[in-house]
Amino acid sequence: MIKLSHIRGVAAHRFVQPAVQLLAKTGLTPNTLTVLGFLVSVAAGGLIATDYLLVGGLVVLFAGLFDLLDGALARARGQATRFGALLDSILDRLSEAALLFGLLVLYARQDETQGILLSGAVLVGSLLVSYVRARAEGLGLKCEVGLFTRPERVIVLALGLMLDQVLVALWVMAVLTYVTVAQRFLYIWQQTRGQP
Repeated sequence: MIKLSHIRGVAAHRFVQPAVQLLAKTGLTPNTLTVLGFLVSVAAGGLIATDYLLVGGLVVLFAGLFDLLDGALARARGQATRFGALLDSILDRLSEAALLFGLLVLYARQDETQGILLSGAVLVGSLLVSYVRARAEGLGLKCEVGLFTRPERVIVLALGLMLDQVLVALWVMAVLTYVTVAQRFLYIWQQTRGQP
């Protein structure tokens, strides 16, 4: 059976390869791209917090490009390092938190309880999706399963912002994020059954 993570990887590779070939000729390092992507995400969070939703959605998509390109550039140049992988992982979490914090600020200013609760639920869920995978890998297990990982969350959030349907997007993200947590937890349980 073909894994969803494999399909994502093949699609991303075909999309980013021309851009990576151009970037490889510049002086930009993969870590520089990672930091730039984080800063663009923080800017998107600021736009969201101040109710510039359409522009914020476009900037969210732009920030997502950095996430696709940094790892691909590192592999293309032979510059993939453990520190780079750690930096990427940490800044990915902080980037997503910046976007969701922007929504929390927006909904707090509007006194919109549903939006506040959904933003908080998605924030916790997105951290759990990553934590379960990281914990599994710490136990020596590969855990790339899951329907709704960071790229899907970024796309749904960006569409919700651009189409002015943020609450709908947050509901989708909240439900599917916790489905993904459950998928990963079940997968790890199946892999470790009968082990001490």
